Amino acid sequence: MVTLTYPKTVAAALKSADTVLLVAPQQAFAAGWHKKALPKGLAKRTGPLAETKAGPLGTVVTSVDDSAPKRLVAGVLPDAGSRHNTPARTEAVWNVARGACLSGKCAVVCALDEASHAQAVAIGIARTQHLFDATSGPKTKTSIAIVMTDAKGHVVPVSKRTREVVGGVRDAARLVDTPTADLTTADFVREAKKIVRGLPNVTSKVIIGDALAKQGLGGVYGVGKAAAVAPRMLILDYKPARAKRTVALVGKGVVYDTGGLHIKGRGSMESMKGDMGGAAAVIGAFRVLAASKAKVRVIAITPLAENSVDANSYRPDDILTMHSGHTVEINNTDAEGRLLLGDAVSWAARKVKPDVIIDIATLTGAQLIATGKSHAAVVSDRDGLQDLACEVGRATGELCFPLLFCPEFHHREFKSQVADMKNSVKDRMNAQSSCAAWFVWSHIDDLTVPWLHIDIAGPGWRDDRGTGFGVGLLAGLAESIRAEHLA
Repeated sequence: MVTLTYPKTVAAALKSADTVLLVAPQQAFAAGWHKKALPKGLAKRTGPLAETKAGPLGTVVTSVDDSAPKRLVAGVLPDAGSRHNTPARTEAVWNVARGACLSGKCAVVCALDEASHAQAVAIGIARTQHLFDATSGPKTKTSIAIVMTDAKGHVVPVSKRTREVVGGVRDAARLVDTPTADLTTADFVREAKKIVRGLPNVTSKVIIGDALAKQGLGGVYGVGKAAAVAPRMLILDYKPARAKRTVALVGKGVVYDTGGLHIKGRGSMESMKGDMGGAAAVIGAFRVLAASKAKVRVIAITPLAENSVDANSYRPDDILTMHSGHTVEINNTDAEGRLLLGDAVSWAARKVKPDVIIDIATLTGAQLIATGKSHAAVVSDRDGLQDLACEVGRATGELCFPLLFCPEFHHREFKSQVADMKNSVKDRMNAQSSCAAWFVWSHIDDLTVPWLHIDIAGPGWRDDRGTGFGVGLLAGLAESIRAEHLA
């Protein structure tokens, strides 16, 4: 078990620490930041460490001096990032925190270029400290005291909001890391309710099994009906007094993806416990917003299904009727996530009538080709929402990059002779991630609700672990949206 604390002083963080990690840009070390932030005795030991040159994603160097604290580690960050990186350099922070191999009693002292970078830096550290652990034998208890300072060594208090976001990121990563045997669709609902338990102005509703079909949610029901545990859709509603607007957050919750009858091969099915990373991020962000008493109403919708295989599996050539009323001919049972999302965004738009819908999903492997492992891909029918996602991504350290939204080019990929559309593209060389996003949007194409889609197939999973990516991004988006973003 790893616990994170946020002492009010550097001295309190250093007390009894076995390991001290200093995280700062190269220029801060060169300017003597460490000498201002640390006690004199400890600062004297940092000489060789402070002279280390940073690589593109930071460099870690450890002192050979064995005087207390036993380990002194410098995580030297590059002085700046490129224009598509966050100024807080979250990836570099993650890289040096991971390289420091923190265990036992630890202190992490960070130099911030700006106080506003605290959340993005804290996320980078937290992402290396996982909650889920099924290893046998004695557990090593690790406590990490995190202190942020400015360039002069003065402490920058870590806000309650930042602590909530870090907690949400870690909870989301824990859900992703949990094997499906312990996190069925029913288990996910129970865990989600635990995470939001006790928060004011929050209510919940669950639609289960055959009730999905009766309410027109043919996509969710079709994908999940073969599993031992029934599919379901969880709806959480945070409704504060005098809410400024209503934001619907929709997260793909495929708790395991075998590929269905188009079954995945060896090497492709492993890690598919993480195909509910979007749903996990939505739950984490919902908690942040409710706990922070956000002035917006938030509807969190997580369609949940296990894409399993048995005699009741949905088949290629089956035709599903979606909540939108559109009919979908199945030509790929491994393109299941969009069926869940299509139903859920339609339900949100028609039942809740929000001011904006944001969906998030580990949707396409093509996203990794398009924007990589560090940047989510975003698609929107509004320039303002697309631009805001990239702006909030840079601020929170959860980076985004836009893809095409061009329905007149992409709808042809789904042409069916017997239904309104197929569920997978004809040509995988034609903007595949944008096409998948179009499929989701097509189930609200008769409405005017602003919509943003976030594909986190790459950044949601790293080194065989969940990252909790999307919690800070979604929470920041929900509170940053203004009328001009929805025009």
